[in-house]
Amino acid sequence: MLTRLTEHRVLKPWGRSDVPPEFGKTDNEERLGEIWFQRDGLATDPLLVKYLFTSENLSIQVHPNDADARGHGKERGKDEAWLILDADPGARIGIGLREPLGPEELRASALDGSIVDLMDWRDARTGDAYYSPAGTLHSIGSGLVLLEVQQNSDTTYRLYDFGRRRDLHLDQGVNATNTGTKVSKAEEIALENGRTRLVGGSKFTIERLQLNGKMQLHASVSAPLWLIPMSGQIFAGNERLERPSVWIAEAVISLRMDPKAELLVAYEGESIRELGLD
Repeated sequence: MLTRLTEHRVLKPWGRSDVPPEFGKTDNEERLGEIWFQRDGLATDPLLVKYLFTSENLSIQVHPNDADARGHGKERGKDEAWLILDADPGARIGIGLREPLGPEELRASALDGSIVDLMDWRDARTGDAYYSPAGTLHSIGSGLVLLEVQQNSDTTYRLYDFGRRRDLHLDQGVNATNTGTKVSKAEEIALENGRTRLVGGSKFTIERLQLNGKMQLHASVSAPLWLIPMSGQIFAGNERLERPSVWIAEAVISLRMDPKAELLVAYEGESIRELGLD
């Protein structure tokens, strides 16, 4: 079974009114921050795929891990990964702290704003990818278009919000933060049959598939695949997959791609899965 996930457009104070045309029009006064791709109905899939559009810094924030989230009645924590699709000159992302801080130092820096200068800011360039484990303090900067894959959770603790008047979550955020986390830019790993591992961690993996021809994708209800078309001619069964759309495969799917096509495939777990056969 192949299901096209439904788009949900989410306005954010840090979003953009000038999103690329492929993502549809926005009202001049709207700030589109995110497009979520979710199944209709009440089902909660373990992964969630989004596009993000930024005109300002997002808050400095952190997400809980599975154990912390379940301790607060949530189903799961939130690891996430980002692929930078477009970056304005000077765009940055902050991932982790330059040096570890104690809990009280972290709280104090969030209250007086010095946390901004303590973040590990990286220049953001098109094509860069990062896997950010739960517990990693982070902030996505302005001037970016990102693809995000994450554990399907909406639990976010804001420690600093760049002057916006939204609630902060200092107690939860300080408790959830691993101040010693260091995150490196992902290095693509070549596999076989036109596959590369783009990014991966303990909760999920994202592969890039560039295939000139056909293959059978092996998916099932217990081991689904999220299909994210990026470019070129791609057919899964009788469906044409085009950007921006996201699909979930829960059965064996016949895949056809032209030599210029690019498809991202996400799945749970950190082990490289046997995706299919020629």
